[in-house]
Amino acid sequence: MRYQEAIAYLEELTKFGINLGLARIARLLELLGNPHEKLSFIHIAGTNGKGSTAAMVAGILQEAGYRVGLYTSPHLVEYTERFRLDGEDIRPEELADLITTLKPLLNRMVAEGDEQPTEFEVLTAAAALYFAREQADVVVWEAGLGGAIDSTNVVTPRVSVITNVSMDHKDYLGNTVEEIARVKAGIVKPGVPVVTAAADPAALEVVAGVCRQQAALLWRVGREVQVRDLVRQDEGLRFAVHLPGAFYADLFLRLAGEHQAVNAACAVAAVELLRPHGFSFSQDSVRRGLEGVYPPGRIEIISAEPTVILDVAHNPEAAGALARVLAHDFPHCRVILVLGILADKDRPEIVARLAPLAQAVVVTRPNSPRAGDWHQVAALAAAFVDPVYVEENIPAAVSLALTLAGPQGAVCVAGSFYVVGEVKKFWAQRGF
Repeated sequence: MRYQEAIAYLEELTKFGINLGLARIARLLELLGNPHEKLSFIHIAGTNGKGSTAAMVAGILQEAGYRVGLYTSPHLVEYTERFRLDGEDIRPEELADLITTLKPLLNRMVAEGDEQPTEFEVLTAAAALYFAREQADVVVWEAGLGGAIDSTNVVTPRVSVITNVSMDHKDYLGNTVEEIARVKAGIVKPGVPVVTAAADPAALEVVAGVCRQQAALLWRVGREVQVRDLVRQDEGLRFAVHLPGAFYADLFLRLAGEHQAVNAACAVAAVELLRPHGFSFSQDSVRRGLEGVYPPGRIEIISAEPTVILDVAHNPEAAGALARVLAHDFPHCRVILVLGILADKDRPEIVARLAPLAQAVVVTRPNSPRAGDWHQVAALAAAFVDPVYVEENIPAAVSLALTLAGPQGAVCVAGSFYVVGEVKKFWAQRGF
């Protein structure tokens, strides 16, 4: 298959939706010769911060001279973003080759009576095959939905990370933070050390209890791992990380939001726990690895004149983190908010955290079957701000927001990966 044919095939698989469980991915990997068994993993789950933490871990290990694979989801613009090796996206023709290899195996599974693997399962198998072929020294492996029965959970990692736990994906993970925490803690394996930044006491107790059951060492950010000397600067964050047996001073991130220092603490702790497995790295490797991280769509400023900010704030906790940055960094700025939120997200809470900080809101439609009654977001926003505009076309929504903001204002696009991804694509193409 050519690349566009491979993408069309993957998109066709989305009709099978989300189908949690490990049987299909385990069988598919078996047919591939279990490539994941040849690799060393750091497995990262959590409600928010997975992508940023994964990018930080990969950056540190790459600076230390290792061949590093990075598997993340979802993508913003192209599927190739999900597979990175030594900081570079997979080439389109390489991804097409992987899907070409997998397709007959998928047909075989269905012919033998197995369920059809989902799009995410196919991508996960493709990632394992790719990194095994490329002989990666270590793979940073971001969980998709949940943890326990997410298809990434077929691996036994060197270190597990649970960034945090809050309410999201309730239809799949549970209706309480304890239920969701138990699903996230499903990535904990016997004797494999765990790092977590879970702050909710109930969630943390669940994670700690699972670690005790699995005889897994637990490092908690705020206890065994601490962020110290945090200073917000115009260009980012400066801070230190203290953990058992090590102290990393004068670390710097070119990222906004104090939550990113917590993500960095998770990343530093995770690589520190790799040392017993023969990995080594210097203070400078950690410092340079963090300085070079700038994950897309995480309070990402894509334009300074005019100011345009993108953030995939798709749940209340992420919206709260973005709101704190807007309040701190743009206190006297005319902020115009472009919001597109999927129907299966907590729209009322996301809007309540973001809309009060805006002088106007432009509501748009995420390009997804899960968009539902997207106009509902406008009705929610009207309780906090006036005026509220509705524009279905995403480029047109951003164009309107830029006009409303004026040359000294700021446009913040948030609420969904689908919306942020389209804005990145159209901005790069000079679409508006």
